[in-house]
Amino acid sequence: MKEAYVLDQNFENTDFGKSPLEKGEYENCTFLNCNFEYANLSEFKFTDCEFIGCNLSMAKLSNTAFRDVIFKGCKMFGLQFSDCNEFGLSFKFDECSLNNSTFYKTTIKKTSFKNSKLIEVDFEECDLSNSVFTNCDLAGAVFVNANLEKTDFRTSINYSIDPNINKLKKAKFSLSEVHGLLYKLDIQIERNS
Repeated sequence: MKEAYVLDQNFENTDFGKSPLEKGEYENCTFLNCNFEYANLSEFKFTDCEFIGCNLSMAKLSNTAFRDVIFKGCKMFGLQFSDCNEFGLSFKFDECSLNNSTFYKTTIKKTSFKNSKLIEVDFEECDLSNSVFTNCDLAGAVFVNANLEKTDFRTSINYSIDPNINKLKKAKFSLSEVHGLLYKLDIQIERNS
């Protein structure tokens, strides 16, 4: 069966949970206020696409290709980005909720996470070098054997990162949140009022 090739299309207010998106390659497309909750996006290719105000929670991403994709204002709970096609994998997140999603062993250098909730996200063995977390909440996020070199956490909160098991060379942190690097030492840090 021939797969679709869709270029420069806009999709708006569509529930792809009820009527699935045609399997194929989507280039320079915009998805506005669409529902992909529990949708099977396996083997799809998205290049230079934007997802704005969409719900992608629990969508299946087996071998899904995201290349230069922007997610803005999206609900993205429980996504397994570790199942995506790694070739050219690149995206930006702005005002998204990625709670309980997994980036296990992905290489996503220079990724921008902006104004997003990353509660209990799994970044284990992930290469996030040169990435930027701007005003993000990282409560419960897991960083184990991750490459965080030159990654910027200065405006983010609630992270817990063990410097002994992650690469942190030239990573940036704010003084007010530095306790997120020292939690393993079981010391008391008092904030000046």
